[in-house]
Amino acid sequence: MAIKIRYFAGLKDRLGRSEDQVSDTGGLSVREVWQSVNDDTPLPDNVLAAVNMEYATLNHIVQDGDEVAFFPPVTGG
Repeated sequence: MAIKIRYFAGLKDRLGRSEDQVSDTGGLSVREVWQSVNDDTPLPDNVLAAVNMEYATLNHIVQDGDEVAFFPPVTGG
């Protein structure tokens, strides 16, 4: 099984792609998932994360079959 990783808004533009996939998570946290596919790009300080379309902390453990999404905070005005 695998997990799908999606990037939105400025993160998608910064990374030059909208998604990744990782096949063996082995109980990785959301933060470790980012690091596993973006080892040369640090996780931005203000990034938000969701697992299966629900907000999650960066310490949340990801399971096979999950979808992890990273996006910048939404602002308005």
